[in-house]
Formats: sequence, structure tokens, C-alpha cells
Amino acid sequence: MDPDSLHLGSENLCGWLVRLLSTNQEWLRAKVKFFLPDVDLASSNEALDPEQRVVLQLGKLYTQGVATWQSFIHCMCMELEVPLDLEVPLLSTWGQDDELPRLLGTGEESRPGSQLHHGLKRPYQSCESSPCQKHSRKHQLELAQSYLQLLRTSALQQYGDGLPGPGKVYVPPVLQWSRATVPLDTREGAIMGDLKTEDGNDVSIQDLFNFRTPKSSRVTVLLGKAGMGKTTLARRLCHKWADGHLDHFQALFLFEFRQLNLIPHFLTLPQLLFDLYVRPESGPEAVFQYLQENASQVLLIFDGLDEALHLCSSKETAEPNGSGSAFTLFSSLCRGTLLPGCWVMATSRPGKLPACLPTEAAMVHMWGFDWLRVKEYVNHYFSDQPSQEVALKELLANGCLRSMCVVPALCQVACLCLHHLLSASPTGQSVALLPTMTQLYMQMLLTLSPLPAMSLVGLGKVALSGLETGKVIFYIKDIPPPMMAFGATHSLLTSFSIHTSPGHQETGYAFAHLSLQEFFAALYLMTSPTVDKGTLTRHVVLNSRWVLRTKARLGLEEYLSTFLAGLASHTCRPFLSHVAQQNEVWVATRQAAVVQLLRKFATRKLTGPKVVELCHCIAETQEPELAGLTAQSLPDQLLFHNFPLTYMDLASLVSVLEHRAAPIHLEFEGCPLEPHCPEALAGCGKVETLSFKSRKCGDTFAEALSRSLPTMGSLKKLGLAGSKITARGISHLVQALPLCPQLEEVSLQDNQLKDQEVLSIVELLPSLPQLQRLDLSHSNFSMSTLFCLVKVAVTCPTVRTLQVREADLVFFLSPSTDTAADLQRAPDLMEKDSQRKESQSRILALRLQRCQLRVHHAEVLVGLLQKGPWLEEVDLSGNQLEDEGCRLLAEAASRLHITRKLDLSHNELSVDGVTYVLQAVNTCQNLAELHISLLQKTVVLTFAQDAKEEEGTQERAAFLDNFTSPTASEPYRGIRLTHCGFRAKHLEKLCKALEGSCLLPHLGHLDFSGNALKDEGAMLLAQLLPGLGSLQSLNLSENGIALDAVFRLTQCLSTLQWVCHLEVSFESQHILLRGDKRGRDKLAGESLPEFPAGAQLAGFHQHCVPRSFCLKKCQLEPLSLTHLCTALEKWSGPLEVKLSCETLSDQSLETLLHCLPRLPQLSLLQLSQTGLPLKSPFLLASIVSQCPRVQKVDLRSLRNATLRFRSSEEQEGVCCGFTGCSLRQEHVAPLCRALSKCDYLCQLDLTANLLGDDGLRCLLDHLSQMPISGLLDLSHNSISQEGVLHLLETLPSCLRVEEASVNLGSMQNFWVRFSKQEEARMTLRLSECSFGPEHVVRLASSVSQALQLTGLTLTRCCLDLKQLTILLSLLRRPSGLLGLRVEEPWVGGAGVPTLLEVCAQASGNVTVISISETQQQLYIQLEFPRQEENPEVVALRLAHCDLGTHHSLLVRQLMETCRRLQQLSLSQVNLCDASDATFLLLQSLLLSLCDLKTFRLTSSCVSTQGLTHLASGLGHCHHLEELDFSNNQFGEQAEEILMGALEGKYRLKTLHLSHLPLGGPTLATLTRELSHMSLLQHLCLSHDQIGDTGAQNLAAILLGLPGLRKIDLSANGISLAGGLQLAKSLTLCRHLEEVRLGCNALGDPTALTLAQGLPQHLRVLHLQSSRLGPEGALSLGRALDGCPHVEDISLAENKLANWVPRFCKGLPLLRRMDLGSCEIDNQTAKDLAASFMLCPALEEILLSWNLLGDEAAAELAQVLPRLGRLKRVDLEKNWITAAGAWLLAKGLAQASGVHVIRLWNNLIPPAVAQRLQSQEPRLDFAFFDNQPQGPRDT
Repeated sequence: MDPDSLHLGSENLCGWLVRLLSTNQEWLRAKVKFFLPDVDLASSNEALDPEQRVVLQLGKLYTQGVATWQSFIHCMCMELEVPLDLEVPLLSTWGQDDELPRLLGTGEESRPGSQLHHGLKRPYQSCESSPCQKHSRKHQLELAQSYLQLLRTSALQQYGDGLPGPGKVYVPPVLQWSRATVPLDTREGAIMGDLKTEDGNDVSIQDLFNFRTPKSSRVTVLLGKAGMGKTTLARRLCHKWADGHLDHFQALFLFEFRQLNLIPHFLTLPQLLFDLYVRPESGPEAVFQYLQENASQVLLIFDGLDEALHLCSSKETAEPNGSGSAFTLFSSLCRGTLLPGCWVMATSRPGKLPACLPTEAAMVHMWGFDWLRVKEYVNHYFSDQPSQEVALKELLANGCLRSMCVVPALCQVACLCLHHLLSASPTGQSVALLPTMTQLYMQMLLTLSPLPAMSLVGLGKVALSGLETGKVIFYIKDIPPPMMAFGATHSLLTSFSIHTSPGHQETGYAFAHLSLQEFFAALYLMTSPTVDKGTLTRHVVLNSRWVLRTKARLGLEEYLSTFLAGLASHTCRPFLSHVAQQNEVWVATRQAAVVQLLRKFATRKLTGPKVVELCHCIAETQEPELAGLTAQSLPDQLLFHNFPLTYMDLASLVSVLEHRAAPIHLEFEGCPLEPHCPEALAGCGKVETLSFKSRKCGDTFAEALSRSLPTMGSLKKLGLAGSKITARGISHLVQALPLCPQLEEVSLQDNQLKDQEVLSIVELLPSLPQLQRLDLSHSNFSMSTLFCLVKVAVTCPTVRTLQVREADLVFFLSPSTDTAADLQRAPDLMEKDSQRKESQSRILALRLQRCQLRVHHAEVLVGLLQKGPWLEEVDLSGNQLEDEGCRLLAEAASRLHITRKLDLSHNELSVDGVTYVLQAVNTCQNLAELHISLLQKTVVLTFAQDAKEEEGTQERAAFLDNFTSPTASEPYRGIRLTHCGFRAKHLEKLCKALEGSCLLPHLGHLDFSGNALKDEGAMLLAQLLPGLGSLQSLNLSENGIALDAVFRLTQCLSTLQWVCHLEVSFESQHILLRGDKRGRDKLAGESLPEFPAGAQLAGFHQHCVPRSFCLKKCQLEPLSLTHLCTALEKWSGPLEVKLSCETLSDQSLETLLHCLPRLPQLSLLQLSQTGLPLKSPFLLASIVSQCPRVQKVDLRSLRNATLRFRSSEEQEGVCCGFTGCSLRQEHVAPLCRALSKCDYLCQLDLTANLLGDDGLRCLLDHLSQMPISGLLDLSHNSISQEGVLHLLETLPSCLRVEEASVNLGSMQNFWVRFSKQEEARMTLRLSECSFGPEHVVRLASSVSQALQLTGLTLTRCCLDLKQLTILLSLLRRPSGLLGLRVEEPWVGGAGVPTLLEVCAQASGNVTVISISETQQQLYIQLEFPRQEENPEVVALRLAHCDLGTHHSLLVRQLMETCRRLQQLSLSQVNLCDASDATFLLLQSLLLSLCDLKTFRLTSSCVSTQGLTHLASGLGHCHHLEELDFSNNQFGEQAEEILMGALEGKYRLKTLHLSHLPLGGPTLATLTRELSHMSLLQHLCLSHDQIGDTGAQNLAAILLGLPGLRKIDLSANGISLAGGLQLAKSLTLCRHLEEVRLGCNALGDPTALTLAQGLPQHLRVLHLQSSRLGPEGALSLGRALDGCPHVEDISLAENKLANWVPRFCKGLPLLRRMDLGSCEIDNQTAKDLAASFMLCPALEEILLSWNLLGDEAAAELAQVLPRLGRLKRVDLEKNWITAAGAWLLAKGLAQASGVHVIRLWNNLIPPAVAQRLQSQEPRLDFAFFDNQPQGPRDT
């Protein structure tokens, strides 16, 4: 094209463009305003004609640059009717030549960068560079007024009406105060009152600023989530101010942090106000000075505080004339260091606010719309009435859409979509088309026709890049012109002017809303082929909203994950396919990736904020299966703490919970809550507990909650605590609560409720039949209201407790089954029924603590309570009743039917008032205890339960009735007058008051502790005591009583028969007199309140209860001891005296011992924790001869001494113990001389002294002088091998020694047992003695000379193989048997041949050899003198052996040494790897043993070849009487070899073949061989799986075994078929003594058959786990009853239930009874105990793993003292509680022979178990049996 044509074309194109736009001037005006936000199009262009205005406006657009011009042309082509052939020329008009600029009237001076700021008439100049000028005051005012008018004009021009986007509808959102310190403005427009007393109220825009007081907070922070309208409100304020409203402010400045973030340099405050906002036309200094002088009328608004970058530190501020970043200036304005007195308002999303905000800053939450505001918005949006009605009808039908409309930004989009849908489709389509927020935005885009996919993806790419870089403002270069045109055309983008430096401005662009930018970013991620699945899923995150603690700045991606989840819905698939230009399969794979990630999130344990985020995502996906998975994965208790929640949040949560099966508990604590958000819970049937704890909840919240409560059918617990609810909110709740009859708990505490509100709520109690707790704590109510509450508690049939204490006000209720029915009846009938029934069934507890009750209130209270039901408790502590009020209530106590206690503590009772109270309770028949302590301000009256009330307790403890003594039926009463300052002068008056009381006959406990009675009072009280009857205890502690007075008191008390125990401790000033019936709580640390005091078992009174005197922690001089003994002489016995002091001198001890003969009634003298003199052992040893009644002397560590005295009926004999007394060699002789005067010394314990070898030698030398006939214990005395050898050398002269044991290792045991007569046999055990070679000869010599020694055990004594050989060769005796047992580690690895070689070296004949490799044990029994065999016979036998030279010699030695061997035992040996020579050796040995009677090979491993050799050798042992092959591991064909070994063994008496799988052929062979063993007495075939066939075969041959005495067929798989035949045969074996058939499925018929003919000599019967039932057990019980020889019965692991064996005749020799795991319960306890009583020889009772409870424990406790031989009771895994254990402990106290009672895994708390075991160590609660296994009986 030539230049002329181009020139002509440009001219024609420009003319056409001007003509087109002249007809569309409004469109052009809007586009110029979009691309040039600051250009004033109103004033300067009015005079021009239309074409001139178009040319001027096009010129301004053209000067902005190519990007702006092309974007404008794209908009024009998109929106106006532009021919297609002109679009390309129009886009090409930029930059071809200078013709178009000339035609448009533009030049270089008009290009970007050269233009002036709007409104300026001179070149731009920063206010900082203007010269300083002085102005007059008048001129300054003129300049300021001119600038203020310029501000208003600029605000009106820039913000218009303050409404963004199309529609131009504004409805004020819900505003709610969060924190403030000053009252609200109460002018017109204010909604609520005083912020000092109310928090969380709705406010209007007028309330945001309070100008009444100079102390009000001038900083306001407006908090709201994205889309709530914060920016709209800020601009609305600017518009309102510019329009003449908010007249308090002369100047208003609005800054956006998203623009301030773009300023790279520091600013001063004048630069911020004038350079970046509006600059004065002149005199900026004067204007700024004016603003400073009138700062209180200046408002600065900062929008988007959460978007601020470059946050300064908390201490960084700008100087008054200094510079800083924009945020630093904001911080200084808030602190008042810049423009002090000005008003600052900031908007922000909820999050961690910067530290620069003052603590008194007012916080206002913006919550968007409630339903009324939504309707108002819709009515404004749709102008005509029909459209309004249809739109509202759609919202009512679509709950999801209605919940989204609470967000103003979404409400606008929803109206836009509804407007399009209602015009294009029939009604009712919104439910399907607008179900989620994502689809709402999608439908908004679908209204655009046609839908440009490339533009959508392009805008999405811009949006995502902005989010990833934190960018929300874009420049013209950031957005391609087609996308810019698309965004501008459809109002998706907004524009504004940006001032980044003085004189420089640019046009910025942003998405219409941040959520719109996130939607486009999500759309790009889902549709762009350049985004892979990994990148896509990385953007699906659950952001925690606990930013208050974690982040200083919020991220921009708030809804991105939600939109991605929404786009993953299958509904969005066609839309995404169109945008992505891909098929739906491609889209579906990307959607599935998002859903799969959400599925993983659903199964994780998430915090509250993330749960809410997840619920939003799940709701957007519209996937029911995913919602169900999420709902089921939520915990049962869902907690939300300290983050804001909106209506949409709860709506999303509820939408997920609808898919949950189990109920859920929701708790919201410290969360700012949208006032109408409870409406989202309407109809949610899965919530069981709903709790709100927030100061932000007010009346509006309560009203919204009231609308939802009746629809929540599963709700049981409701909490609305710590809120700011007034009477208005309570009125709504009162109407709603009766509609929730299922409620069980309601908490409205900490709401500052007044009288009327409290009463209105309490009046609802009859309307809530299931209510169990009502909490109205922290309410403000009067005294009259308090009495109204008491009246309600008295009259309401469901109230069980009313608790009022200072701020607490709680009702506890127990709904009955009749209550709901009663509510349906007439009120008058219900009232009559309640009056008739309440006194019979209901018990009320009333606690009115610290309620400021006075005397005149007492009468009113008594009048109310007299009309009510029985009272469990009345607690009036902490009031001001004083003496008269306390007296009135004490007098009324008997009329009030109080069953537990009346508490009048802390009521200002005086000393005189105590007497009044005592007199007032004189007629109170059911008083159990009166406790008054003036020092502790305690006044408590405890009452005994009435007989009717006690019925339930008696049913539970009925099993005690047979055990309690007759006097225990009337419980003893107690009076405790402690710390009242009483002196002797008060006693007569007090006792006189007591003597006239009806309590006196039952008075058991009297406590005067903590008073000031002194000696005079104690003696006076001793004189007055007879008039008070028989007490159970008298406490005189802490009364300043001296020791002499105690002795005098002791003497006086000797005449009082009830005094059994006197306890005195001078360190703690403890003086207590007790009777013989101690409280049941004593042993368990007062942890068993269910047992009445004084109840004891009748069986425990068989012996006379001793009286005791206990004196602790006082200095005992000889004179004091003399006085003490004199005082005790008149006490009847038996008497126990227990003394404890720091030290006791020689003279004092001698005095005490000298006085002992004067106390013939003395049974025990104990000196505990007392430093005793060194002469104590000798003094105590001497007392044995001086006082013949001494039974036991026990001195331990010179700190504890015990002397027990025998009664005339007990056997003679003295046990002496002097342990840990540092006795040395020099002390032995005097001690022995003192003890030699004793006639009969049963035991002498000298453990833990310093005797050493010398002391032992000295003691052994004096043994002949001492008449010892029991145990001598010398353990832990540093005795060495020398001492042991000396003991051995002494043994020949000690003919009365029957047993001795020495361990020189860590145990250090050394004890010797003597008998009364000279013993023919003695055993000796030596352990860890470390004998060396030098000791072996002496050891052999000593053993050889001790002819009475029959057994010697050497355990780990360092005897090696050589030393043992020497020992055996040196042992010589004239005659007799000697057993030698050696236990050394080397024995286990030496091998059988080596051990046999050792045996061959013995000097005597070996008669027994026993080898156990696992136990590392070798046992040899030697017979002396050795008898030599004829050498020719030996040679003849040796000739048959094919052995090597060495083994031939060994066999010869063995034949000589073991020719008389009768027993060979090999146990736990490994012969699988043994050589053939070993088996040939054993075979040769067996061939040579003519007299062998017993061969045992048990628990060993033997090869088949080896077993063949053994069987061959055994084939020649024709005299065998016992053969044992049990529990071995043999090779193949072992059974056949064994059966071959049995051939011809017709002399066998015992055969053990247990744990051997006996097959069919083997079993037949065994049966055949057994039929020939007519002498067999013991047959053991347990665990051989012989089955019914084997049992039947055995049954057939049993008659041929006439001498059979023991048979064991346990665990053989025998059922009823084999059991019946076996039982029939066993009944015919008349000599049977032991029958063991356990672990077989025998059944009751077998037991019945067996019971018909039990052998008469039966001793043991084991039928455990035999599937027996009650019938079989009873038949066996009847058959066993009276059997004279039975010793052991086991019926464990059978289902006996309540039918245990019952004996009438008894079993005189029964030692063991096992009934474990038999399902036995308390019903059989009495019969069980009665049967045990008929078995006097019982030693072990096993009742573990049953259902026994306390009743059974009580029965057993009664039996324990009567079974003199009982040693062990097993009660593991039963239902015994601490009460039952206490009874068992009491029974053990009278059963000294019982070693242990096992109580593991019963219903006993560990702490109680520990206390019980500390008192009674024989109670064992451990998992493992901790019963000590002592080496001896003491």
C-alpha cells in the first residue's frame, strides 16, 4: 500500500471510529473510566459537541500506550457491532505513522509520563520540595477549606456511590463488637448499649466511631473473611462522608495496602496524604498544619491490613517529621506518635494482627448477611415484584444457595445467576444448577455467550501466577489485550489509579474479587495441559486458620482448594471439557486425582480448622461416598478452639455430618461465631452434645440457636457458657427448650443472668423430663430468688441436688420413668401425686454455701424444707447464721429427715454456741456424729440412715448379717468437739449437756482433741467418764497433758471396762482411748465406707481381745517406768504394752524388766524405734530364766525388742532372737551362760551379727550347755570355709543335729536344726563354699566320722572332676548309707561316660546313680562297707562285652563298684549325638546289673540306635520293678523298640510312658504286655492320645491288675464312649488310691458311673477339664463324702455353676481342693465354707478364676481360723472388692498357719491393695506368686 492510500485509509478509519463511538458515548465513557480511572470526564467536556468529546477521549486512550489501545479496541470489537474486516486494521492503527495521533489531536507532550495529575494546574511538585511560606491565620483557613472541598469532590468522583460492579445494591452487613473499652455512641442509629458490660452485640456503621469521650479508642479494626464486604464498606464510608454524612470528620483518607505495597521508597506523612492521595492546590504546609491542629476530626482508613508487606517491628515508629515505609507510618498513626488524636480504621481478614495496634483498639467482626439482609438484597436487586417473589422462592427451596448468600460477594453472584436462570429456564432449576460455590461461579461464566475458552484459560494463568507470587494488582503489560478486553467487558476486572511516587501514576487492574482470582486459578489448574497431576494436587491443601498463633500474614490462597474440589465434581465435567478443549475422560482423570487426595485427608486426624476446610471441599465435590467416609472418620468429640466460624462453615460441617451413623459431640470454645450461624445446625440429627464457650455470642446468636434446637432430635447436652446473653436472648431459649424433651444437660453458666431470667429457666424443669443437670453458675440473683430456687428444688419431683456456692448455681436431676407420663397428666393430679410419693422415694441434697444467709433466713429455710422430701444433705456452710441460726437448724434437723449430713461450718459459731447446739440435738434420734471445731470453723452433723433408706445398703451387704456381733446392730454415735478452746471449767457443762441427750445410750466416740484441758481437765474428765456410759473411743490429743497425768489417768481408767487400748504419743500430743471394736475402715485407710463402724466377724471373737497400752516418743526414766508399771497393775489382761522413746538407759531397761513379774496379765512387751543399750542382749537373755512366762525374746539392731508371754494353756519353750546386735566372739560365752538357764530353748536367731569363724567355734563349744531343740540361725555372720569345716568336725559330737544348711555366697545362710532326741539321720547342704584342693581331705575326713550323716549336698562349691573323684575315693565308713549330691556347672557338659567313670572311683558300693545334665546334677548313693565280688564272675561277665581297652577297664571298675546298683536314672540328657561306645558302655553296664530294680530315662533325646542298645541291655534286667520312659524324644520306630523292652517284665510295679504318641499297633502290644504284669501298682500313660480305643482296651485288662493303686490317663482324648467303660472297670479296682483322668471329655455319665463305686482306698481324684456339669459334680460329692483316705480332689475347669460338691460327713484327710475356673459365685459361698469346715486337714484351697465376691470372702474369712493346717488359698481373678479383702485380712489375723492368700486381678484398687498388704503381708496381689519359700519352718 502506498503512503497516500495509507494516509487516506487511516483518515477514513478514524472518521468511522469517531462516528461509531459518537452513537455509543455512555459505553465509551465507561471504558475510558475503566482504563483511565483518574480522568475527570464531567467538567471540562460539557461544552464540546459529541464528536469533539469522542476525539478527546480517544486521544487520552491512545496516549496510554499500545497495550491500553489494543485492549480498548478488543473491547470495542467484542461489545459493539464492528465489521469483521475492520478488526485487524483497527488493531494495526498503533505505530504505523503519525497520522492517527494527528487526527486525534495528540502529540509527544501527551504521551504517558508527561501528563499532569488530575486536578493540578501546574507541573507536579512534591510537597516536601515546596518552599516554606508563612500564611496568615485567615489565609490558612481558606487554604484548608479549599483542600477539604477538593477531598470531597475527589471522593465523589473516585467512589461514586461506593458500590462496586453491576446492580448497584448495598445492604449493610452484620457487624459485631469483639473487643472495646469504651461505650458505644447512643445517638440515633446505634443499636446496642455499653461495651463495658456487653460484648458481641450487633452494631451499625454509625457505631464504628464513638465521639462522646476523649478516652475512647480511636483505632478500629474491622475483621471479616474474604467476600464479607470490607472494601465496599470502606469506600461506602468515603462516599457517605463526601456526601455530607459523618460530619464529625473534616477530612477522610482511604488507602489500600495492596497499592501501598507497590511503593518502594520511604515516605513522610505529608507525602502519604498529599502525594499519594489528593494534593492541595496551594499551601500544603498550611493545610498539613491545619490537619495536625484538628487531628481529632481526621479519619484515615487502611484497607487490607492482612495484605501489608514489609511489616515493621513492634517498636519501630516514624518521628513526627521523619520518613518510613507505609506500614511504619500506619503503625505511628495507631500509636499516636504521628498526627496524635486522629482516628484510624483498618480492615483485615481474621488472623494474627500486627503488634502496632494498641491493646484498647476496638475490634469489629463483619459477618456478612443474615436471612433478613439476604431478602433485602434480593428485593433491591430484582426491581419488579414478581421477580423478587420468584427469586426468594428459589432461595427458600435451595438451602445450599441460601447458605452461600450469607457472604455478600456470593450473594451478588447468586442474584446475577438467578437473574439469568429465571429469564432463560423454568423455576426450580437453582437446586440443580447452583448447589455449590464453585458451580455458582461456573454458572456466572456460563451466562457469557459465547464462552471463550482461550480467554478463560488465559485469565486463569494470570490469576495463578498472581497467587503464587502474592500479586493481586496487575499492570496493563501483565494481561494480554484480548484477556483484558474479556475481563473488562464482563466486569471480571476492575481498574484504579496507582500513585507510586510523586508525579507518577499508573493504572492498575485486579480481579473483581480475590475469590474470583482463586476461581480462575483453579480453572487453569484443572484445564491447562501444561499443568501435570502432581502440580495440580500440590495446590490441594488444607490451610489451618489458627493464624493467630502461627502466621503474621495470611496467604492469598483461601478458597483455591475449595474451588479445585468443586471443579472435581462430575457436574463440572462438561464445562471443564469445553474450557480445556479435551474430552471428558481426560478431565475425569484430573478430577479423580483431586478426589483421591481428599479421600486421604478424610482418614487423617485433623485439627478443627482443617476439619472445616475439609468439609468445605467435601461439600463442593458432591460425592456422597466421600462425605460418608469423612463423616465416619471424624472423632466422636470434635473440638473447635480459637478461630472464627461462619454460617457457611457450619453448613459445610452439617452437610458432612448428615452421612454419619454414630452421634457426635461438637464443642466450640473461644471461637468468634457469626451471630446467625447456629441456623446452619437446623435439622442436624447427629449432634448429641453442642457446647459454645465464647464472649462473642449474644442475643442474636441465642435467637438463631433457639430456632435450630427443636430440630436437633439427638441433642442431649447443650452448653452456652461465657456468653453475653440478656433477657431478650433468654426469652427465645425459654421458648425453645421445652421443645427439646430429650435434653439431659443444659449449661448456661457465666452469662450474668438476672433474677427473672434465672427463674424463667428454672421454671422449665418440669418440661424437660430427661434433664439431669442444669448449670446457671455465674448469674446475678437476689436472696428472694434464692428461696424461689429452693422451693423449686423442693417441689420439682426430678431435682436431686441444688448446689449454690458463691458464683455456682447447679441443679442435678434424676429423671424417673414415670416423669414423662406425669407431664401428660393434669397439673393438679400431678401435684397431688408428687406430694404423696416424694417423701417415700426422692432424696434431695441442698447446698447453699456462702450465700450470705442470716438468722432470719434460717426460719424461712426450715419452713420450706419441712414441706419437702427427705434430705440427703443440707450444706449451709460459709453463711452468717451465728449461734441462733445454728441452734434453729440443729433443733429442726430431726424434723427435716436428713439422711446424711447437715453442714453449718463457717457460720460464726461461738464457744457458748457449742453448748446450744449440743442441747439442740438432744432429741435428734438419728444423729450419727456431731463435729464442731471452732478453730477450723467446722460444724457438721452426720446422720444415720433411716431404716427405709438403709434398705438398699442392707441388701448389698446382707452377707454380713451372720457375722456382726449383736451390739453392732445399733451403730455407735460420735461427738467431736475439737479445737474449741475448752478448758477444765467447761467440762462439767458439756458433760451435763451430753448426759441429758438421747444420744447417750449409743454414744461411742467422743473427741476432745485440740483443746486446753491440761492435767486438771484430764483428771476431771476421768471422773466424769463413768456417767457417759461405755464409749468406743475417747480422743484427748493436743490438750497439754503431762506424762505424770497420763499415768494417773491410766490408773483411773483401769476401772472402765470399755477401755481396751490407750495410745499416747508425746511428739504429736496424741492421746487416744479405744474400745475393743475398731472401725472397719482402719485397715484400708478409711477407704471402705460401706461397712458400718463396729461390725466384726463372730469367728474373730474366739480369743479374748487383749488390752493394750502404747506410749511413744517420750523419755522413759526409771522412776517413770516404775509409775507406769504401778498404773498398769490394776489393768485386767491379757495386756500388751508398747513403748517407744529416743533412748533407753541400762538402768531404765533393768527397771522395766524387774517390774515384769508384777504384771502377770502381760502378754506382750514391745520396745520399738528405741535406742537400747549394749547390755540389752544379756539383760533380755537373763529375763528368760527370771520370768518363766516368757515365750519369745526378739531383739533387732538394738532398736526394736519384743517379749511375748505365754498363757497357762500354751506349750512351754522359748524362742530367742538377737539379730543385728553387733555380737562378737567375746559376747558368745556370757550369752550362752544366760541362755543355759532356760529349760527349753526352741529357737536361737543370731543372724546379722559379727561372730565370724571364732565366734562360731566358741558357740559350737557351748552348744552342749544350751538346751536348744529347734533352729540355730547364724546367717550373715561373716563365716568362711574354715567355719564350715569346723562345723563338720563338730558334727560327730552333736548327736541332736538333724539338718544343717550353709551358703557362703550372696545369700549368706547358715542354720542348724536340732531335735529333742539324738537323731539317727542327718542331712547337710553346703552351697557356694568354694572348697579348694586343701579342703577336700578335711571334708572327706569329717564326713566319714559323722556316722549319723546320711545325705550331703554340695552345690556350686567349686569341686571339679578331679576333686570329686578324690572325695569319693577318700570317703570311708564302717557301715551304712550315704547319699552325695553334687551340683556343679561342669556336670551338665561332662557326658554320661565321664560321670560313670567318677562313680567307679567310689570307695563304697554304689546303689543309686542319678544324672541330670540340664540341672547339672549328679547323685550317688554309697553303701558301706564295700563288698568285693568274685574275680572269676567279673571276668565271665566282661567276656560278653566287645569294648576297647579303656572301656573294658571302666566296665570292670563299674562292675566292681556298681554290683549292688538298684536304681539308674538319666534325666534331661542328650544321647542323640553320643557315640556307639557310650551306648555299648550303658548296655554292658545294664547286662551286669543283676539287682537293678529301677531304670528311668526321662525328658531326654535318644537316637534309634542308642535306644536299641538300651533295650537290649534292659532285656536282661529281669528284676526291674520300675520303668520310666516318659517325656522323651526318640527317633523312628521307637515305640516298637520300647515295646520290645517290656517283654518279660512281669515284676514291674511302676510303668511311666507319658508324652509318647502310642499308635494302634503299639497300643495293642502295650495292652498285651500289661495284661501279664499282675504286680503292677502304678500306671502312667498321660498325654499319649490313646483315645477311646485305648481306653476300652485298658478297661478290658484292668481286672487282671489286682494290685493297681495309681492310674494316670490325663489328656488322652478320651470321650464319653471310652470314659464309661473305663469308669466301670475302675470301680472294680478295689485297691486304687489315685485316679487321674483330667483333660478328657468324659461328661457327667462317666462321673455318675464312677461315683457308683469309688474305690474305698481312694486318696487322689483328678477330673479337671472333664466337661462335668452340676449333675456329675454333685454325684461325685455325695460319693466322696465321708471317704476316710481322700487327700486331693481336683474338679477345676468344669462348668459347675452353683452346684459344687457338698459334704455332710467330711473328709478328714483332705489336703488339697481345686475348684478353679468352675463358674462358682456367691450363692454357693455358705455351702462351700461349710464343706471346708468338715475337712480339718486342708492345706490348699484353689478357687481362682471364678465369680466369687465379698460374700464368699466373708464366708472364707470365717473359716480361716478354724482350719489349723491351711497354708494357701488361691482367689485370683474373682470379683472380690476391698471390703472382701479386708474381711480376709481380719480372718488371717486369727490364722497364723496360713502362708498366703492370692488375690491378683480382683476388683481392688492398687492403692487399697498396697495398704492392705502393708498391714497383712500374706495377702498377695501380685501377678506372680510372691509367697516366700523359706528353707525352714520357724
